[in-house]
Amino acid sequence: MIPLMKNAFLNEFETKKALAEFIIQSNRLSMDVKCAEFEKKFSAEQGAAEGILFNSGGSANLAMLQALKNLGRLKDGDKIGFSALTWSTNVMPIIQMGFIPVAIDCTIETLNVMSSNLAERLKEVKLNAFFVTNVLGFCGDLDNIQKICRDQDIILIEDNCESLGTVIKGKKTGNFGVAASFSFFVAHHMSTIEGGMICTSDEELAEMLRIVRANGWDRNLSAKQQFRWRKKFNIENEFEAKYAFYDLGFNLRPTEITGFLGLYQLQFLQNNILTRQKNYFEIEKIIAQNDDLLGLKRDNIDVLSTFAMPVVCKDAGTRNTYLARFSGAGIEIRPMIAGNIQTQPFYKKYVKTFYKLEGTEFLHHCGFYCGNYPELTPSDLETISSCLFKY
Repeated sequence: MIPLMKNAFLNEFETKKALAEFIIQSNRLSMDVKCAEFEKKFSAEQGAAEGILFNSGGSANLAMLQALKNLGRLKDGDKIGFSALTWSTNVMPIIQMGFIPVAIDCTIETLNVMSSNLAERLKEVKLNAFFVTNVLGFCGDLDNIQKICRDQDIILIEDNCESLGTVIKGKKTGNFGVAASFSFFVAHHMSTIEGGMICTSDEELAEMLRIVRANGWDRNLSAKQQFRWRKKFNIENEFEAKYAFYDLGFNLRPTEITGFLGLYQLQFLQNNILTRQKNYFEIEKIIAQNDDLLGLKRDNIDVLSTFAMPVVCKDAGTRNTYLARFSGAGIEIRPMIAGNIQTQPFYKKYVKTFYKLEGTEFLHHCGFYCGNYPELTPSDLETISSCLFKY
C-alpha cells in the first residue's frame, strides 16, 4: 500500500519523542508562547508581516471572511468569486457569512483559475472579492489576477493550503492577496495534526483576525491595541475587560501542541518542498510519454511545491482504466479535490445561480491524484510510474 501520507510527521519518531518531552515539561498547553513563536517564524518564512495561528486551515478561511465583514470591507449580499476546483471550506464560509458565491472556472492544463477565466466571469458579474485556491501546489498567473483585482477594486484572498512553498516569478504563493490561509493538517506539507495559519501584511486585518479567533475579545492583542478598543467602548478597568466582546468571532484557537509541532516541523520544510518537486518531476517525465494523459503547464512556476501527484486523463473512460491500475497496485487515490463544487449537495441546497464550468467539469470527470511526500521510496516511485505507462 502506498498511502496518501505514510506518517503524521516528517522525522516522525524524533518529532513524537520531542513532543512527549514538551508535554511532560509544559505548565500550560492552551494557546501561549509557542503559538506566538510559531506565528512569528512562519510569517517570516512566508515573507509576511503577520501570522495568526488557528486550529485548522478551514477555520482560517472562515476567520478571513468574518474579519473582512467585521471591518466593513465586505457586507451581506456581496458577490464573492471563488475557484470552482476547490475544497468545501473555501465555499461554505461564503454562504455562512451571507455572501453570494460565484464560481470561476479553471484552465485544464494548470488546474487553476487563470486571469483569462476571471476576466471572462467579470464580463457578466461584478465581484466584491475573489477567493482563489492555489491547487495541489500549482497556481495560476497570480500577478495578472492581482492586477485585475486591484484595477477593479476586488478584494483578493488566497487559499494556499495546498501550495506552501511554491514560488511564481520570484514570489511565494500566498503573498498576492490581502491575506492567505495555510493548513497544517496531516498529509499537508507540514503537519501539526490539526492547525492552520493566516499570513497578511495588513495590520488592521491581522488585529481583527485575532479578535475573530478568540470569541471577539482582545486578550491576544498588544497592550496598545487593547487600550484603543477599551477606550472606544468605555471599558473602565481590567476586570470588565476580561469578558468584553467587541465584534463577531468564534473559538478557533490552537493549542501549545500546535505551536510546538509547527516550530519543530518548520526545520524540515525546505527539504520537504524540494523533495516533493523532485518526485513530481520524475513522474512528470512518464506522463509526458503517454498520450492517454495530459501534461500540466508549469512554465510560470519557479519552485513547484506539489501537494500530491495529479493525473489528468484524456477522457472519463480512460480515467477508469488508470483508477483500476492504481487501486490494483495498492496506491491510495483521491478525486481532483472536490471536483466541480457546484455538483456538491450543500451547494445545490443553498445556492441559486450556477455557471458553466467546462475546465472544472473536465477535471471533475477525468482527473485524480495520489500522494507525494519525502518518504516515498524509489520503489514507491517506480510503482507509481508503472501505473502511468501506456500498454
